[in-house]
Amino acid sequence: TVDGVDVREYRLEDLYSRIGYVPQTPVVFKGTVRENVAYGGADGATDREVERALGIAQLLDHVRTMPEGIDTDLSQHGWSLSGGQRQRLAIARAVCRKPSIYIFDDTFSALDYRTDRDLREALDRETRGATRIVVAQRVGTIMDADRIVVLDRGRVVGQGTHAELMRSCPLYREIAESQLEAGV
Repeated sequence: TVDGVDVREYRLEDLYSRIGYVPQTPVVFKGTVRENVAYGGADGATDREVERALGIAQLLDHVRTMPEGIDTDLSQHGWSLSGGQRQRLAIARAVCRKPSIYIFDDTFSALDYRTDRDLREALDRETRGATRIVVAQRVGTIMDADRIVVLDRGRVVGQGTHAELMRSCPLYREIAESQLEAGV
């Protein structure tokens, strides 16, 4: 169900409009930063809304250094941006739409740890009340989640909070200990 309604009762367009999906390999379109952020449901977004989304995605300071700011043209695929900047642009696109469900598919993998932390804190404030599904390989990215599902070769081998999984799931504990020891 979504908002208490069986998903089969939704028109696909209505269901899709409630979901903000950010893939591991983000899509950047030929056009301006503004057009990329406002694409796909936030077409009428104001400059302020676009800049707010960029700020939440930890990209606004960088965009302000670009020659034309949010009106700077981006090349097809966003080759003028780093991998982390492309990921943050895609996050800004989802945030600008204000969906009730966010899906982040290993979206934070190209970010340095500080940016990852700052972005997650901003998302926590922005997406309160929304459902967030985060696919991640970094324990630090998901350890504060309400529920973590641990998969091994496509099978669920553990579910719970970070603390619960540290006690009950040897695979999760092994991964967490190795990453946390290494400062990941």
